[in-house]
Amino acid sequence: MTHLAAIVLAAGQGTRMKSALPKVLHPVAGRPLVHYPVAAALEAGAEEVVVVVGHGAERVTAYLADAFAGRVKTALQAEQLGTGHAAQMAMPVLDAAADRVLLLYGDTPLLHASDLRAVVRALDDAGDAPLAMLTCVVDDATGYGRVLRDAGGRVVAIREHKDLQSDDERAVREINPGMYAVRTAFLRRELAALRADNAQAELYLTDVVAAAGRSGGALGVRADATTLAGVNDRAQLADAERSMYRRIRERLGRAGVTVHGEPLVDDGVEVAPDATLGHGAVLRGRTRVAAGATVDAGCVLTDATIDAGAVLKPYSVVTDSRVGEGAQIGPFAHLRPGSDVGDGAHVGNFVETKNTVLRAGAKANHLAYLGDGDVGEGANVGAGTIFCNYDGFQKHRTVIGARAFIGSDSQLVAPVTIGVGAYVATGTTVTQDVPDGALALARTAQQNKLGYADRLRGRLEAAARAAKAARGDKPGK
Repeated sequence: MTHLAAIVLAAGQGTRMKSALPKVLHPVAGRPLVHYPVAAALEAGAEEVVVVVGHGAERVTAYLADAFAGRVKTALQAEQLGTGHAAQMAMPVLDAAADRVLLLYGDTPLLHASDLRAVVRALDDAGDAPLAMLTCVVDDATGYGRVLRDAGGRVVAIREHKDLQSDDERAVREINPGMYAVRTAFLRRELAALRADNAQAELYLTDVVAAAGRSGGALGVRADATTLAGVNDRAQLADAERSMYRRIRERLGRAGVTVHGEPLVDDGVEVAPDATLGHGAVLRGRTRVAAGATVDAGCVLTDATIDAGAVLKPYSVVTDSRVGEGAQIGPFAHLRPGSDVGDGAHVGNFVETKNTVLRAGAKANHLAYLGDGDVGEGANVGAGTIFCNYDGFQKHRTVIGARAFIGSDSQLVAPVTIGVGAYVATGTTVTQDVPDGALALARTAQQNKLGYADRLRGRLEAAARAAKAARGDKPGK
């Protein structure tokens, strides 16, 4: 039985990134660079993937173990002595059953699994040819290894830019992105034979291509240059991310999602058909948006669950929280971690919640802070209400019963319970539990002092004139 494996070279430091973070862990659309070629190899049919790690090896290995749940092995390249040396480090880890190997780089996030399937198919159909490779044509090949072909069109060598030997070679625009499908026995033999006789004094994986040209032929399979590009600095990282976000939007549109303008949707976010995404919305992490939901312009969702038919109005922020079926959020609402907004509930403009449940039909429509609370079904929380949940040392919980009414500008000092159907009058500070059906009222008595406003105004104006005179201000200033 044939067995396809993949080796992903991800050991380099990436000095041009100018970062303490290992190059292959820099994110593109929510996932590290290295995630994408590994995922592409698995999608293309690789039964195992070996990632060669070096700089930041522990962090890269930890990510791969978490993201791919044991489907990926790692091999350490402690000293970076070239791409050929990196591949040598992977061979002892490779399963002995692997008869073909994909060789990839860890900084190519836009790689398509379909291109990998194509190069493997070319190898399988090639008879005795030991190697097939992806190539592409670019306008400016400066800095890239050139693909050199013979008169019959066979690939005979890959010449690194610094080793080019003539103007004719420098004029070649077909380049080598460094992605190969190779017969494993041939690869083992040729890796062992590599010599560092080049300008860099390194072991080049490209010398394996030249050996293939002498041993039955190396096949070139052309692909789109934009999907094969590597990332070497922050500018290229930004370009790759823009391309990835565009690719994700196109995929969502074809799957039945209405996409307005340019929302930014991370890889791994799930958006169901018939959902709507507004311009400038940002969806991150493990966010899930169900059918019929609307995420309007400028919303930012991180690890959020949005149920069917929910509406997030513009510029709402939802983090590690759930919005129930048919619920309405915003505009300008902030659901902090642990918020759970029930079916048909409303969280309106400039309302902030944290670690709080709003049960079905509950409403907090204006200018409120609800922290560490449980708001019962159909309850109404008025504008300016504050859950006073923190005493400087601990958080305390506020519980509001079903159908309770909390008047505007109330302060609920936790821990406190407002009973079912209870009524808290506007402007009340609640420090004791309110029984079911009771009215809580805590206000100082209002006094109206007739004529006092004119006397007060006169005193204030006189004080202001005296203050100006003491400063030496000119009249009228």
